Amino acid sequence: MESVKLATKPRPAQGSRSAIKLRRDGLIPAVVYGHKEAVVPVALDRKEMETALRHNVRVVDLQLDGKSETAVIQEVQYDHLGKDVLHVDFKRVSKDERVTMAVRIELKGVPTGLGGGHVLEQPLHQLHVECPALAIPDSIRVNILDLQSGHPIHVRDLALPDGVKAMDSPDLVVVQIATVKVEAAPTAVPAEGVAPTGTEPEIVGRRVKEEEAEE
Repeated sequence: MESVKLATKPRPAQGSRSAIKLRRDGLIPAVVYGHKEAVVPVALDRKEMETALRHNVRVVDLQLDGKSETAVIQEVQYDHLGKDVLHVDFKRVSKDERVTMAVRIELKGVPTGLGGGHVLEQPLHQLHVECPALAIPDSIRVNILDLQSGHPIHVRDLALPDGVKAMDSPDLVVVQIATVKVEAAPTAVPAEGVAPTGTEPEIVGRRVKEEEAEE
């Protein structure tokens, strides 16, 4: 993965009011931290940042105070609709440094074992990996075409790129085919004093009259 250059502007004022003004001006508030250096608040062009995120960019070269700093996009905060970027955290890294990142899991194919009371379940949507800063994978692709019920795919079964190490438990289930339990329809229980369907209720008064007629 190649890094992308992003220009930054100083952000002396902080707080919610300052952040709102920045967004109105087409900028996104952000911070740069790491390597035991000072935390630096900055602002970036909204369109450039959103373009980088759409292309799954993870490593950037920040133009900061007249110099370039390599950083990874550590965290992105979105609005409540998950659409607009509100804030970005950048973590300084060396290009030969190994980093720990969360990478999305991408399922490929449609299992032949689906249908007939079976559904696809994906308990794990992200995998925490350790890898070189310039070799962060866009996603971890999992082929599920031959997935069968009773044979889940675990973290230990994933095929990872060279130099990438899974940090999550190897026993975690990534994806599986589960059986849907169909519950039988409950049997209707007659309410108290109501005779079952097809049975004529016994009326005490009528019974007495019938017995008197027989006498």
